[in-house]
Amino acid sequence: MLNYEVRSGRSTIEGTGVFAAVRIPRRAKIGEVTGEIISIRTARKRAKGKCRMCLIDLDHAHALDCTGGNALRHLNHSCGPNVFMRIFRQRVEIYAKQDINAGEELTLDYGETPHDDGMLCRCGHRECRSRI
Repeated sequence: MLNYEVRSGRSTIEGTGVFAAVRIPRRAKIGEVTGEIISIRTARKRAKGKCRMCLIDLDHAHALDCTGGNALRHLNHSCGPNVFMRIFRQRVEIYAKQDINAGEELTLDYGETPHDDGMLCRCGHRECRSRI
């Protein structure tokens, strides 16, 4: 479910990113990340041995596998993000932290990572932490 038009495209951060197709005002709900709700155990099995995954932990027992979800699954990490995520009743909602111009890449701070030693950050933000 999307409240604002977005598109997927080549990102300067990493692979595919998601971009605003229209201006999005600060604090607006952009939409919800869609996918399959699965158990944490199933999520860990699916992630094992993969370098790319589209999983979001919803609570201590469930995760959202957004591999087959909408364009918001392509949100790239940034240490200076312009969107934030809210998990409410097993729904993953994405909101604008600031005004976002058409054509601008939407970025999210991933927070903690399940990867040992983290992952290398490629966001390029002036306050980049170097690792996710």
